[in-house]
Amino acid sequence: MHLATFRYASVAAVTLAALVGIAATRATPAGISCDVNNDGLTVPAGFCVTIFADKIGSSRHMVVAPNGDVIAIANPSRSTAEGVGAGPTGGLLLMRDTHGTGKADLITRLGPGNGSGIALANGYLYSSSGPNIVRWKYTTGATTLGGGPDTIVRDIATGGHTAYNFVIVGKKLYMNVGSRSNACQAPADDRRGKAPGVDPCTELETRAGIWAFDADKSGQKPADGKRFASGMRNSVSLTVNPSDKSLWATMHGRDQLSDWGHTAEYSAENPAEQVNHILAGDNFGWPYCYFSTEAQKLVTAPEYGGDGKKSDRCGAAKVPEYTFPAHWAPNDMMFYTGSQFPVTYKAGVFIAFHGSWNRAPLPQQGFRVVFLPMTRSKTGPYQDFATAFSVNGGVGADGRLHRPTGLAQGTDGSLYVADDVGGTVYKISYSKK
Repeated sequence: MHLATFRYASVAAVTLAALVGIAATRATPAGISCDVNNDGLTVPAGFCVTIFADKIGSSRHMVVAPNGDVIAIANPSRSTAEGVGAGPTGGLLLMRDTHGTGKADLITRLGPGNGSGIALANGYLYSSSGPNIVRWKYTTGATTLGGGPDTIVRDIATGGHTAYNFVIVGKKLYMNVGSRSNACQAPADDRRGKAPGVDPCTELETRAGIWAFDADKSGQKPADGKRFASGMRNSVSLTVNPSDKSLWATMHGRDQLSDWGHTAEYSAENPAEQVNHILAGDNFGWPYCYFSTEAQKLVTAPEYGGDGKKSDRCGAAKVPEYTFPAHWAPNDMMFYTGSQFPVTYKAGVFIAFHGSWNRAPLPQQGFRVVFLPMTRSKTGPYQDFATAFSVNGGVGADGRLHRPTGLAQGTDGSLYVADDVGGTVYKISYSKK
């Protein structure tokens, strides 16, 4: 594969309908009725959207059990929809479609949970819970959890980026530990313009990377983990390629380059959001480097003497596999392995972009789910898959009602998309001919 980078102003997204030859008319999957106007989302021709669940709290990442149950981790304290829905909000929520209609008719709260981390493995349901990773005995089809919880990793660093997301490969638990700061400035200087970076960056000793733990061992502390990869500011979308079990993630880039004399427009367009293929020992350059959309390479950060062009601190850093426009905030990534979608989708990943606050004065971007093709010889270009998440009547500076944050593949090959503003879980199905 090779590096390919596309800036917001110059991207002409290839339509998936043209790529795979999807017919505009189709039959709905058995038992599923598309919601009116696909609930406002724009998806490629041949696809169907239903609201699987709604107002469940600030839904983040999800897993799907072998029987088709969807389990999400939701943070009620972050949701504008808290308490609005008829069902439970927040914590570990199990959602079940007992009638095959594309909508959950059973929603029950399994237990507490917050952050973004969730996984089903080894007969357990793992989740983040405060500054800990815990697990509960779990039986497919059960609507309650057995015993526990058993704390696997405890007392994870607090402050800064604290999603505590993770994946499990066999008996190994790989966890993203986000940075405390924006660019490794001293705590009193974090995000203060013209403050130099700590050199060497001591945060890298315990944060801003991926750590490996024993997925079966209780009571581990951060110091018991082994650093697997470093130089990753915050990788909320950590995932596994099922074909070779290797780790992949997108990385949230740094902010506030305008504090160092760059124009507001430069700061809005930089740095690019990275898609990283993560192997043992990799270093992706944070905080010393960022990927410049203008220079099309890793360049030295201003906190370490950079000017947006030179790369004197970046020689040992691994370049990203692909990059996206700045500040789109990628929050989840998923390799598609199902058989429902056209075969083209088996060669790539879906990525959910949450959108960000700091692209001013340029238009806000992100707020979408894209498909990124991957073959042996090429990665990209990306293609918009689900867009037009509502902007009318929402809260906050961007007025968004929905922002995609989580992805999961259904047992029937459909795609679930979680939203952490409206607390909605969408189900996107392909209407076979």
